[in-house]
Amino acid sequence: MIIGACRLKLHIFESYSLKDKRHVVKSIIERLKARYNISIAEIDNLDSWQTALIGFACVSNQTKHVQSTINKVISFIDNDTRLEIVDQDIEIL
Repeated sequence: MIIGACRLKLHIFESYSLKDKRHVVKSIIERLKARYNISIAEIDNLDSWQTALIGFACVSNQTKHVQSTINKVISFIDNDTRLEIVDQDIEIL
């Protein structure tokens, strides 16, 4: 069993309140869950209205599949114009 875990720190543009932030983060999380079948959640910076820390994980029997899924998720988030990836940390166990 191969487990891939990733933490992403995001900067959210045009977020002027926690409500704005929650709207963007929840939208991203729900779309990623549906598209890539991953476990994902906002894990830190809950009170910050312009930054979010999200974590996601996927499980497979092949390292290549795990790495591919992580890369696709990062690419999906990177293509969203509402936010920017500031930092990322990937672990494959």
